[in-house]
Amino acid sequence: MKRAIVIGGGISGLASAFFLRKKAREQGLELEVKVLEKGDRPGGKIRSIRDQGYLCEWGPNGFLDSKPQTLDLCADLKIEGRLLRSNDNARKRYILSDGRLHRLPENGVSFFASKLISWPGKIRLALEPFAPARPESVDETLAAFGRRRLGNEALRKLIAPMVSGVFAGNPETMSLKSCFPRIAELESEYGGLIMAMIRLARKKRRERAQGKVVSSPSGPGGILTSFREGIQELINAAAENLGPDVVVTGQEVMEVARVRNGSYRVRTDDRELVADLVVVAAPSYAAAEIVRNLSGNIADLLEGIPYSSLTVACFGYERDQIKHDLDGFGYLIPKEEGMITLGTLWDSSIFENRAPEGHVLLRSMLGGACFPEYIELPDNEVLERVQNDLRLTMGIEEPPSFVRIFRHQKAIPQYIVGHGERLRALEKNLRMFPGLVLTGNSYRGVGLNDCVAAAARAAEEGIAYVRKR
Repeated sequence: MKRAIVIGGGISGLASAFFLRKKAREQGLELEVKVLEKGDRPGGKIRSIRDQGYLCEWGPNGFLDSKPQTLDLCADLKIEGRLLRSNDNARKRYILSDGRLHRLPENGVSFFASKLISWPGKIRLALEPFAPARPESVDETLAAFGRRRLGNEALRKLIAPMVSGVFAGNPETMSLKSCFPRIAELESEYGGLIMAMIRLARKKRRERAQGKVVSSPSGPGGILTSFREGIQELINAAAENLGPDVVVTGQEVMEVARVRNGSYRVRTDDRELVADLVVVAAPSYAAAEIVRNLSGNIADLLEGIPYSSLTVACFGYERDQIKHDLDGFGYLIPKEEGMITLGTLWDSSIFENRAPEGHVLLRSMLGGACFPEYIELPDNEVLERVQNDLRLTMGIEEPPSFVRIFRHQKAIPQYIVGHGERLRALEKNLRMFPGLVLTGNSYRGVGLNDCVAAAARAAEEGIAYVRKR
Protein backbone atom coordinates (compact mmCIF):
# COMPACT_ATOMS: atom_id res chain seq x y z
CA MET A 1 0.00 0.00 0.00
CA LYS A 2 1.21 3.48 -0.87
CA ARG A 3 1.29 6.19 1.79
CA ALA A 4 0.67 9.94 1.64
CA ILE A 5 1.26 12.46 4.41
CA VAL A 6 -0.42 15.87 4.38
CA ILE A 7 1.28 18.46 6.58
CA GLY A 8 -1.19 21.02 7.92
CA GLY A 9 -4.80 20.53 8.97
CA GLY A 10 -6.34 23.76 7.72
CA ILE A 11 -8.85 23.76 4.89
CA SER A 12 -6.02 23.24 2.37
CA GLY A 13 -4.72 20.16 4.15
CA LEU A 14 -8.13 18.65 4.90
CA ALA A 15 -9.33 19.18 1.34
CA SER A 16 -6.08 17.75 -0.05
CA ALA A 17 -6.50 14.62 2.05
CA PHE A 18 -10.16 14.25 1.08
CA PHE A 19 -9.37 14.60 -2.64
CA LEU A 20 -6.43 12.21 -2.40
CA ARG A 21 -8.62 9.50 -0.90
CA LYS A 22 -11.46 10.18 -3.33
CA LYS A 23 -9.22 10.07 -6.42
CA ALA A 24 -7.41 6.97 -5.15
CA ARG A 25 -10.73 5.14 -4.73
CA GLU A 26 -11.90 6.23 -8.18
CA GLN A 27 -8.71 4.87 -9.73
CA GLY A 28 -8.58 1.67 -7.70
CA LEU A 29 -5.38 2.74 -5.95
CA GLU A 30 -4.67 1.64 -2.38
CA LEU A 31 -3.48 4.74 -0.58
CA GLU A 32 -3.17 5.40 3.13
CA VAL A 33 -3.50 9.11 3.93
CA LYS A 34 -2.45 10.83 7.14
CA VAL A 35 -2.91 14.53 8.07
CA LEU A 36 -0.51 15.97 10.64
CA GLU A 37 -1.70 19.16 12.33
CA LYS A 38 0.46 21.17 14.71
CA GLY A 39 -2.41 22.63 16.73
CA ASP A 40 -4.87 20.98 19.06
CA ARG A 41 -7.68 21.27 16.50
CA PRO A 42 -7.98 21.19 12.71
CA GLY A 43 -9.04 24.24 10.75
CA GLY A 44 -6.12 26.65 10.82
CA LYS A 45 -7.47 30.20 10.65
CA ILE A 46 -11.03 28.97 10.12
CA ARG A 47 -12.76 28.99 13.48
CA SER A 48 -16.32 29.92 14.47
CA ILE A 49 -16.76 30.89 18.11
CA ARG A 50 -20.18 30.93 19.79
CA ASP A 51 -20.15 33.17 22.86
CA GLN A 52 -23.08 34.80 24.72
CA GLY A 53 -25.31 34.19 21.72
CA TYR A 54 -22.91 35.83 19.23
CA LEU A 55 -21.16 33.88 16.48
CA CYS A 56 -17.69 35.34 15.85
CA GLU A 57 -15.55 34.24 12.93
CA TRP A 58 -11.88 34.08 13.89
CA GLY A 59 -10.89 34.26 10.22
CA PRO A 60 -12.90 34.12 6.97
CA ASN A 61 -16.67 34.25 7.21
CA GLY A 62 -17.58 32.36 4.06
CA PHE A 63 -16.95 31.74 0.38
CA LEU A 64 -18.53 32.87 -2.87
CA ASP A 65 -20.75 30.34 -4.61
CA SER A 66 -19.63 31.46 -8.09
CA LYS A 67 -16.90 28.80 -8.26
CA PRO A 68 -17.76 25.10 -8.13
CA GLN A 69 -14.95 23.53 -6.11
CA THR A 70 -16.12 24.38 -2.58
CA LEU A 71 -19.75 23.66 -3.41
CA ASP A 72 -18.70 20.32 -4.88
CA LEU A 73 -16.73 19.54 -1.73
CA CYS A 74 -19.81 20.34 0.37
CA ALA A 75 -21.85 17.99 -1.80
CA ASP A 76 -19.26 15.23 -1.40
CA LEU A 77 -19.34 15.77 2.36
CA LYS A 78 -23.16 15.66 2.25
CA ILE A 79 -23.52 19.07 3.91
CA GLU A 80 -24.90 21.04 0.96
CA GLY A 81 -28.28 21.06 2.69
CA ARG A 82 -26.77 23.03 5.57
CA LEU A 83 -25.40 25.83 3.39
CA LEU A 84 -26.53 29.32 4.35
CA ARG A 85 -26.56 32.03 1.69
CA SER A 86 -26.13 35.65 2.67
CA ASN A 87 -29.17 37.86 2.27
CA ASP A 88 -29.57 40.72 -0.15
CA ASN A 89 -27.73 43.07 2.20
CA ALA A 90 -24.43 41.48 1.12
CA ARG A 91 -24.74 43.22 -2.26
CA LYS A 92 -24.64 46.64 -0.63
CA ARG A 93 -21.08 47.63 0.13
CA TYR A 94 -19.87 50.99 1.31
CA ILE A 95 -16.73 53.13 1.25
CA LEU A 96 -16.01 55.87 3.76
CA SER A 97 -15.07 59.13 2.06
CA ASP A 98 -14.92 62.62 3.53
CA GLY A 99 -16.34 61.31 6.78
CA ARG A 100 -19.48 59.65 5.40
CA LEU A 101 -20.40 56.27 3.98
CA HIS A 102 -21.07 56.03 0.24
CA ARG A 103 -22.60 52.95 -1.35
CA LEU A 104 -20.43 51.41 -4.03
CA PRO A 105 -22.11 51.91 -7.42
CA GLU A 106 -23.31 48.73 -9.13
CA ASN A 107 -23.95 50.14 -12.62
CA GLY A 108 -23.34 53.16 -14.81
CA VAL A 109 -26.40 55.09 -13.66
CA SER A 110 -25.60 54.70 -9.96
CA PHE A 111 -21.94 55.48 -10.65
CA PHE A 112 -22.69 58.89 -12.12
CA ALA A 113 -25.21 59.62 -9.35
CA SER A 114 -22.79 58.62 -6.61
CA LYS A 115 -20.86 61.25 -4.67
CA LEU A 116 -18.09 58.82 -3.78
CA ILE A 117 -15.99 59.95 -6.76
CA SER A 118 -15.79 63.64 -7.69
CA TRP A 119 -16.70 64.79 -11.18
CA PRO A 120 -13.02 65.26 -12.16
CA GLY A 121 -12.45 61.72 -10.90
CA LYS A 122 -15.41 60.43 -12.90
CA ILE A 123 -14.12 62.14 -16.05
CA ARG A 124 -10.70 60.57 -15.47
CA LEU A 125 -12.36 57.16 -15.11
CA ALA A 126 -14.30 57.72 -18.33
CA LEU A 127 -10.97 58.27 -20.11
CA GLU A 128 -9.83 54.76 -19.16
CA PRO A 129 -10.06 53.44 -22.78
CA PHE A 130 -7.35 55.93 -23.75
CA ALA A 131 -4.90 54.95 -20.99
CA PRO A 132 -1.47 53.75 -22.15
CA ALA A 133 -1.02 50.01 -22.42
CA ARG A 134 1.08 48.04 -19.98
CA PRO A 135 4.06 46.19 -21.47
CA GLU A 136 3.37 42.47 -21.15
CA SER A 137 6.72 41.83 -19.47
CA VAL A 138 6.10 44.30 -16.63
CA ASP A 139 4.93 42.97 -13.25
CA GLU A 140 2.99 46.08 -12.37
CA THR A 141 1.87 47.04 -8.87
CA LEU A 142 -1.83 47.54 -8.22
CA ALA A 143 -1.11 51.19 -7.43
CA ALA A 144 0.70 51.74 -10.74
CA PHE A 145 -2.15 50.04 -12.59
CA GLY A 146 -4.72 52.20 -10.81
CA ARG A 147 -2.92 55.45 -11.59
CA ARG A 148 -2.32 54.48 -15.22
CA ARG A 149 -5.80 53.31 -16.07
CA LEU A 150 -8.18 54.92 -13.57
CA GLY A 151 -6.49 57.90 -11.93
CA ASN A 152 -5.35 58.81 -8.43
CA GLU A 153 -8.80 59.31 -6.94
CA ALA A 154 -10.03 55.89 -8.04
CA LEU A 155 -6.84 54.38 -6.67
CA ARG A 156 -7.40 55.97 -3.25
CA LYS A 157 -11.14 55.39 -2.96
CA LEU A 158 -11.70 52.14 -4.86
CA ILE A 159 -8.57 50.08 -5.45
CA ALA A 160 -6.68 50.66 -2.20
CA PRO A 161 -9.68 49.82 0.04
CA MET A 162 -10.37 46.71 -2.03
CA VAL A 163 -6.77 45.56 -1.60
CA SER A 164 -6.97 46.12 2.16
CA GLY A 165 -10.29 44.26 2.27
CA VAL A 166 -9.03 41.18 0.41
CA PHE A 167 -5.35 40.99 1.33
CA ALA A 168 -4.93 43.52 4.17
CA GLY A 169 -2.29 44.66 1.72
CA ASN A 170 -0.51 47.71 0.34
CA PRO A 171 -1.33 48.47 -3.32
CA GLU A 172 2.09 50.09 -3.73
CA THR A 173 3.78 46.69 -3.40
CA MET A 174 1.15 44.15 -4.52
CA SER A 175 1.35 42.57 -7.98
CA LEU A 176 -1.61 43.04 -10.32
CA LYS A 177 -0.89 39.80 -12.20
CA SER A 178 -0.62 37.73 -9.02
CA CYS A 179 -3.43 39.32 -6.98
CA PHE A 180 -6.03 39.87 -9.69
CA PRO A 181 -4.90 37.90 -12.76
CA ARG A 182 -8.33 38.19 -14.38
CA ILE A 183 -8.06 42.00 -14.49
CA ALA A 184 -4.63 41.73 -16.14
CA GLU A 185 -6.09 39.25 -18.65
CA LEU A 186 -9.01 41.54 -19.48
CA GLU A 187 -6.69 44.45 -20.16
CA SER A 188 -4.48 42.32 -22.39
CA GLU A 189 -7.40 40.75 -24.26
CA TYR A 190 -9.65 43.80 -24.72
CA GLY A 191 -7.26 46.71 -24.40
CA GLY A 192 -8.97 48.14 -21.31
CA LEU A 193 -11.54 47.54 -18.60
CA ILE A 194 -14.41 49.56 -20.05
CA MET A 195 -14.05 47.86 -23.43
CA ALA A 196 -13.93 44.49 -21.65
CA MET A 197 -17.16 45.30 -19.76
CA ILE A 198 -18.89 46.27 -23.01
CA ARG A 199 -17.74 43.16 -24.87
CA LEU A 200 -18.58 40.81 -21.99
CA ALA A 201 -22.02 42.40 -21.56
CA ARG A 202 -22.72 41.79 -25.25
CA LYS A 203 -21.58 38.20 -24.88
CA LYS A 204 -23.91 37.66 -21.91
CA ARG A 205 -26.85 39.11 -23.82
CA ARG A 206 -26.19 36.66 -26.67
CA GLU A 207 -25.96 33.77 -24.21
CA ARG A 208 -29.24 34.75 -22.56
CA ALA A 209 -30.87 34.92 -25.99
CA GLN A 210 -29.66 31.36 -26.57
CA GLY A 211 -31.25 30.26 -23.29
CA LYS A 212 -27.97 29.87 -21.39
CA VAL A 213 -27.74 30.70 -17.67
CA VAL A 214 -25.21 33.47 -17.03
CA SER A 215 -24.08 35.18 -13.86
CA SER A 216 -25.00 38.73 -12.97
CA PRO A 217 -22.42 41.38 -13.85
CA SER A 218 -22.92 43.16 -10.53
CA GLY A 219 -21.37 42.32 -7.20
CA PRO A 220 -18.14 40.47 -6.45
CA GLY A 221 -19.04 37.41 -8.51
CA GLY A 222 -21.35 35.19 -6.52
CA ILE A 223 -23.29 34.99 -3.27
CA LEU A 224 -21.38 34.85 0.00
CA THR A 225 -22.08 31.45 1.52
CA SER A 226 -21.51 29.91 4.93
CA PHE A 227 -23.39 27.74 7.44
CA ARG A 228 -25.80 28.51 10.27
CA GLU A 229 -23.14 27.76 12.88
CA GLY A 230 -20.36 29.41 10.91
CA ILE A 231 -17.80 28.39 8.33
CA GLN A 232 -16.21 25.97 10.82
CA GLU A 233 -19.00 23.53 9.91
CA LEU A 234 -17.04 22.83 6.73
CA ILE A 235 -13.92 22.02 8.75
CA ASN A 236 -15.86 19.80 11.14
CA ALA A 237 -17.48 17.88 8.29
CA ALA A 238 -14.16 17.34 6.47
CA ALA A 239 -12.38 16.21 9.63
CA GLU A 240 -15.25 13.88 10.56
CA ASN A 241 -15.30 12.40 7.06
CA LEU A 242 -11.57 11.67 7.21
CA GLY A 243 -11.77 10.35 10.75
CA PRO A 244 -9.47 10.58 13.80
CA ASP A 245 -7.15 7.90 12.42
CA VAL A 246 -6.38 10.19 9.48
CA VAL A 247 -6.39 13.65 11.10
CA VAL A 248 -3.86 13.66 13.93
CA THR A 249 -3.56 16.88 15.94
CA GLY A 250 -0.73 18.00 18.22
CA GLN A 251 1.85 16.84 15.68
CA GLU A 252 4.37 19.54 14.75
CA VAL A 253 6.42 18.46 11.74
CA MET A 254 10.08 19.35 12.24
CA GLU A 255 11.49 18.30 8.87
CA VAL A 256 11.02 16.31 5.70
CA ALA A 257 13.96 14.30 4.39
CA ARG A 258 14.53 12.10 1.35
CA VAL A 259 15.34 8.43 1.78
CA ARG A 260 17.21 6.23 -0.67
CA ASN A 261 14.26 4.64 -2.43
CA GLY A 262 12.75 8.02 -3.33
CA SER A 263 10.34 8.06 -0.40
CA TYR A 264 10.23 10.78 2.23
CA ARG A 265 10.79 10.63 5.97
CA VAL A 266 8.60 13.02 7.95
CA ARG A 267 9.84 13.74 11.47
CA THR A 268 7.57 15.21 14.12
CA ASP A 269 8.46 16.03 17.72
CA ASP A 270 7.70 12.45 18.79
CA ARG A 271 7.70 10.15 15.76
CA GLU A 272 9.04 9.44 12.28
CA LEU A 273 6.87 8.40 9.35
CA VAL A 274 7.77 7.34 5.84
CA ALA A 275 5.60 8.22 2.84
CA ASP A 276 5.65 7.94 -0.93
CA LEU A 277 3.96 11.34 -1.23
CA VAL A 278 4.16 14.46 0.96
CA VAL A 279 1.74 17.36 0.51
CA VAL A 280 2.83 20.43 2.45
CA ALA A 281 -0.29 22.47 3.16
CA ALA A 282 1.25 24.64 5.87
CA PRO A 283 1.76 28.40 5.42
CA SER A 284 4.86 29.21 3.36
CA TYR A 285 6.88 30.46 6.34
CA ALA A 286 6.25 27.17 8.19
CA ALA A 287 6.83 25.12 5.03
CA ALA A 288 10.22 26.83 4.64
CA GLU A 289 11.46 25.44 7.96
CA ILE A 290 10.03 22.00 7.26
CA VAL A 291 11.88 21.59 3.92
CA ARG A 292 15.06 23.57 4.74
CA ASN A 293 17.28 20.51 5.22
CA LEU A 294 15.82 19.01 2.05
CA SER A 295 16.37 22.07 -0.15
CA GLY A 296 17.77 25.41 0.94
CA ASN A 297 16.67 26.95 -2.36
CA ILE A 298 13.02 25.98 -1.86
CA ALA A 299 13.14 27.12 1.76
CA ASP A 300 14.57 30.52 0.81
CA LEU A 301 11.92 31.04 -1.86
CA LEU A 302 9.15 30.14 0.57
CA GLU A 303 10.58 32.32 3.32
CA GLY A 304 10.56 35.29 0.93
CA ILE A 305 6.74 35.39 0.76
CA PRO A 306 5.72 38.14 3.22
CA TYR A 307 2.59 38.10 5.37
CA SER A 308 0.46 40.91 6.76
CA SER A 309 -0.73 40.92 10.35
CA LEU A 310 -4.35 41.56 11.27
CA THR A 311 -6.40 42.22 14.40
CA VAL A 312 -10.12 41.40 14.38
CA ALA A 313 -12.44 43.10 16.87
CA CYS A 314 -15.97 41.69 17.28
CA PHE A 315 -18.39 44.11 18.98
CA GLY A 316 -21.95 43.29 20.02
CA TYR A 317 -24.63 45.92 20.62
CA GLU A 318 -28.31 46.13 21.33
CA ARG A 319 -29.94 47.07 18.01
CA ASP A 320 -31.58 50.21 19.34
CA GLN A 321 -28.16 51.55 20.39
CA ILE A 322 -27.30 51.99 16.71
CA LYS A 323 -29.18 54.63 14.76
CA HIS A 324 -27.37 53.99 11.50
CA ASP A 325 -28.96 51.70 8.90
CA LEU A 326 -27.31 48.29 8.75
CA ASP A 327 -28.68 47.31 5.36
CA GLY A 328 -25.41 46.21 3.87
CA PHE A 329 -22.28 44.10 3.96
CA GLY A 330 -20.26 46.75 5.73
CA TYR A 331 -17.69 49.30 4.69
CA LEU A 332 -14.00 49.84 3.89
CA ILE A 333 -11.96 52.87 4.86
CA PRO A 334 -9.30 54.51 2.64
CA LYS A 335 -6.06 55.19 4.47
CA GLU A 336 -6.41 58.93 3.88
CA GLU A 337 -9.44 59.04 6.19
CA GLY A 338 -7.01 58.72 9.10
CA MET A 339 -8.79 55.97 11.04
CA ILE A 340 -7.33 52.93 12.73
CA THR A 341 -9.70 50.38 11.21
CA LEU A 342 -9.46 49.05 7.65
CA GLY A 343 -13.20 48.54 7.66
CA THR A 344 -16.13 46.97 9.49
CA LEU A 345 -18.41 44.11 8.47
CA TRP A 346 -22.03 44.10 9.63
CA ASP A 347 -21.95 40.35 10.26
CA SER A 348 -25.46 40.03 11.69
CA SER A 349 -26.86 41.82 8.63
CA ILE A 350 -25.14 39.41 6.25
CA PHE A 351 -26.09 36.08 7.86
CA GLU A 352 -28.78 35.05 10.29
CA ASN A 353 -27.92 33.54 13.67
CA ARG A 354 -24.89 35.80 14.22
CA ALA A 355 -26.31 37.74 17.18
CA PRO A 356 -29.00 37.25 19.85
CA GLU A 357 -32.50 38.53 19.11
CA GLY A 358 -32.54 42.33 19.24
CA HIS A 359 -28.74 42.59 18.99
CA VAL A 360 -26.19 43.13 16.22
CA LEU A 361 -22.63 41.96 15.65
CA LEU A 362 -20.02 44.19 14.02
CA ARG A 363 -16.57 42.89 13.06
CA SER A 364 -13.80 45.44 12.53
CA MET A 365 -10.34 44.78 11.05
CA LEU A 366 -7.22 46.77 11.79
CA GLY A 367 -3.55 46.55 10.92
CA GLY A 368 -2.55 44.95 7.65
CA ALA A 369 0.56 45.65 5.60
CA CYS A 370 0.18 49.43 5.88
CA PHE A 371 -0.08 49.43 9.69
CA PRO A 372 1.88 46.41 11.00
CA GLU A 373 2.48 48.09 14.37
CA TYR A 374 -1.21 47.80 15.28
CA ILE A 375 -0.80 44.11 16.07
CA GLU A 376 1.05 45.20 19.25
CA LEU A 377 -1.79 47.36 20.60
CA PRO A 378 -3.17 46.10 23.95
CA ASP A 379 -6.82 45.13 24.14
CA ASN A 380 -7.89 48.28 25.97
CA GLU A 381 -6.38 50.47 23.26
CA VAL A 382 -7.96 48.39 20.48
CA LEU A 383 -11.30 48.74 22.25
CA GLU A 384 -10.95 52.50 22.63
CA ARG A 385 -9.74 53.17 19.09
CA VAL A 386 -12.28 50.95 17.35
CA GLN A 387 -15.07 52.54 19.41
CA ASN A 388 -13.86 55.95 18.27
CA ASP A 389 -13.91 54.89 14.60
CA LEU A 390 -17.42 53.48 14.97
CA ARG A 391 -18.56 56.72 16.56
CA LEU A 392 -17.18 58.75 13.65
CA THR A 393 -18.42 56.44 10.88
CA MET A 394 -21.76 55.21 12.24
CA GLY A 395 -22.56 57.54 15.11
CA ILE A 396 -22.39 54.80 17.76
CA GLU A 397 -22.00 56.51 21.12
CA GLU A 398 -22.62 53.59 23.50
CA PRO A 399 -19.88 51.09 24.44
CA PRO A 400 -20.36 47.53 23.17
CA SER A 401 -21.90 45.01 25.54
CA PHE A 402 -19.88 42.19 23.96
CA VAL A 403 -16.22 42.26 22.85
CA ARG A 404 -13.92 39.60 21.42
CA ILE A 405 -10.51 40.47 19.99
CA PHE A 406 -8.46 38.09 17.83
CA ARG A 407 -4.88 38.64 16.68
CA HIS A 408 -3.17 37.09 13.67
CA GLN A 409 0.57 37.79 13.59
CA LYS A 410 0.81 36.32 10.09
CA ALA A 411 -2.68 36.59 8.68
CA ILE A 412 -2.59 36.81 4.88
CA PRO A 413 0.21 36.15 2.38
CA GLN A 414 1.19 39.16 0.29
CA TYR A 415 1.56 38.63 -3.46
CA ILE A 416 4.05 41.42 -3.97
CA VAL A 417 5.78 42.29 -7.25
CA GLY A 418 7.93 39.32 -8.27
CA HIS A 419 5.52 36.75 -6.82
CA GLY A 420 4.93 35.13 -10.21
CA GLU A 421 8.66 34.76 -10.79
CA ARG A 422 9.00 33.27 -7.32
CA LEU A 423 6.36 30.64 -8.14
CA ARG A 424 8.15 29.74 -11.37
CA ALA A 425 11.39 29.31 -9.45
CA LEU A 426 9.60 27.11 -6.91
CA GLU A 427 8.19 24.91 -9.67
CA LYS A 428 11.67 24.54 -11.19
CA ASN A 429 13.23 23.52 -7.87
CA LEU A 430 10.38 21.15 -6.98
CA ARG A 431 11.08 19.11 -10.13
CA MET A 432 14.11 17.74 -8.31
CA PHE A 433 11.82 16.36 -5.58
CA PRO A 434 9.03 14.34 -7.22
CA GLY A 435 6.40 13.39 -4.68
CA LEU A 436 6.76 16.67 -2.77
CA VAL A 437 3.79 18.97 -3.40
CA LEU A 438 3.07 22.46 -2.04
CA THR A 439 -0.43 23.81 -1.64
CA GLY A 440 -2.30 26.47 0.35
CA ASN A 441 -3.09 30.15 0.11
CA SER A 442 0.53 31.29 -0.12
CA TYR A 443 0.68 30.76 -3.86
CA ARG A 444 -2.29 31.34 -6.18
CA GLY A 445 -5.20 32.80 -4.25
CA VAL A 446 -5.96 33.61 -0.63
CA GLY A 447 -9.70 32.86 -0.53
CA LEU A 448 -11.37 29.68 0.67
CA ASN A 449 -12.38 28.79 -2.90
CA ASP A 450 -8.76 29.23 -4.00
CA CYS A 451 -7.55 26.89 -1.24
CA VAL A 452 -10.02 24.15 -2.17
CA ALA A 453 -9.21 24.47 -5.89
CA ALA A 454 -5.48 24.31 -5.13
CA ALA A 455 -6.05 21.24 -2.94
CA ALA A 456 -7.80 19.49 -5.83
CA ARG A 457 -4.83 20.27 -8.11
CA ALA A 458 -2.37 19.05 -5.46
CA ALA A 459 -4.29 15.79 -5.09
CA GLU A 460 -4.36 15.26 -8.84
CA GLU A 461 -0.61 15.83 -9.06
CA GLY A 462 -0.01 13.57 -6.08
CA ILE A 463 -2.11 10.70 -7.40
CA ALA A 464 -0.42 10.90 -10.81
CA TYR A 465 2.97 10.58 -9.11
CA VAL A 466 1.95 7.73 -6.79
CA ARG A 467 0.55 5.72 -9.70
CA LYS A 468 3.95 5.86 -11.42
CA ARG A 469 5.87 4.61 -8.36
